[in-house]
Amino acid sequence: MDEFLSACRALVGSNYLLRDQVDVLPYETEWRQRVRGKALAVILPATTAEVAAIVVLCGRFGVAIVPQGGNTGLVLGSIPDQSGSAIILSLKRMHAIRAIDSVNNTMIVEAGCLLEHVQQAAAAAGRLYPLALASQGNCTIGGNLATNAGGTAVLRYGNARELCLGLEVVNADGSIWHGLKALRKDNTGYDLRDLFIGAEGTLGIITAAVLKLYPQARSSSTVLLALATPSDALAMLNLARSTLGATLSGFELIADFCLTLVEKHFPSLHTPFAQRHPYYVLLEISDHQAQPQAGHAIEALLELALAQGLIADAVLASSIAQARNLWALRENISLAQGTEGKNIKHDISLPISEIPAFIEYMATCLEQHYPGCRTVCFGHMGDGNLHYNISAPEHVDKQDWLTQQAAINRLVHDQVDRMHGSISAEHGLGSLKREEIKRYKSDTELALMRAIKMALDPQNLMNPGKVL
Repeated sequence: MDEFLSACRALVGSNYLLRDQVDVLPYETEWRQRVRGKALAVILPATTAEVAAIVVLCGRFGVAIVPQGGNTGLVLGSIPDQSGSAIILSLKRMHAIRAIDSVNNTMIVEAGCLLEHVQQAAAAAGRLYPLALASQGNCTIGGNLATNAGGTAVLRYGNARELCLGLEVVNADGSIWHGLKALRKDNTGYDLRDLFIGAEGTLGIITAAVLKLYPQARSSSTVLLALATPSDALAMLNLARSTLGATLSGFELIADFCLTLVEKHFPSLHTPFAQRHPYYVLLEISDHQAQPQAGHAIEALLELALAQGLIADAVLASSIAQARNLWALRENISLAQGTEGKNIKHDISLPISEIPAFIEYMATCLEQHYPGCRTVCFGHMGDGNLHYNISAPEHVDKQDWLTQQAAINRLVHDQVDRMHGSISAEHGLGSLKREEIKRYKSDTELALMRAIKMALDPQNLMNPGKVL
């Protein structure tokens, strides 16, 4: 491999081909620090042309490529296996915002741009890029698109796929697809963009994208609701939709145990209610009307909800700081659970109408099989996505608990499948769920996916061992 590495080093410069253990460790280790892969080298190109040239070299020498953005994924999609035969191709240096068109409401950004920086650049131009994730200070646009990320604003604006108009992609043979068209209508054949979005780098490497922008809202209101059951939350969602219409931008379901963990591990954060409640909903609206109109709409909704007995209490943020504090309760759930100890995570989606029945059934099922286990249930109820995580019972060794993962996955995923849901809503498959998905996708679906993979990556060098 010396000839290959020398050629790559000549392309990117010696400072951007990493091999020392201390340098490569952050790239080889997945976000939750549970698994470490082994890379031949970490290479950091600065341009699309450099990416293409490296891909050509990889094809010539038969070297596999693991594309990587912020390495914030949770399904082992952005780290290599243990063989040490693949390179990690980090796009961190490709972080330019190439253009912003405020009239067309679009921006062209490179794949290594942090999501937070894209949001800030849009705001500086008087626009909104609505994709919002807890990891937005670390994750990149390329990774967001490669996994079709969701987040808290999908209810109103859609997933990453819906927020992208065009792509620039380096294909497995090193050719470049220059698909950066800022068009909302282009009916000229197969939609190549949608092949690469959500493909987790297994078909090609996204190097830049055209993103949709929106006018910034003039006002927003955030309210935390206390409820008794998920069924009440579902009724509340229906009421909010009919009352607020398109202004409803966030609807997050949170079980009380989630906030108990947040308060335990983040003492500065606390629920604003005098007593505990089984469930909460964090609801947000944003509008182009002035704040008084938005406030009146929320107040009218709360009056209706109280009259119908859907909520037990509500706290309406009276300032931007209070709204941020309410969102901090939601955004720190995963960190709090990780601090509490190792847990078994599920990123699932269901028909929204099935969510209450799923939660009720699984609570009974898990208690029967694993008495005392603690469920950390939260997520984007407005679009049907739950993060349904299972923590060990008190006094059970957290590492031993992980030995139950396969059995618990089977209970959860089989019920999701029975309710016509998906075992991956927004995190992707990576290598973590590669085998698991075979249980739930038909032979026809898998055959079509393999045919696409073979057509676009016949040498199987693009992120091998992921998805398929």
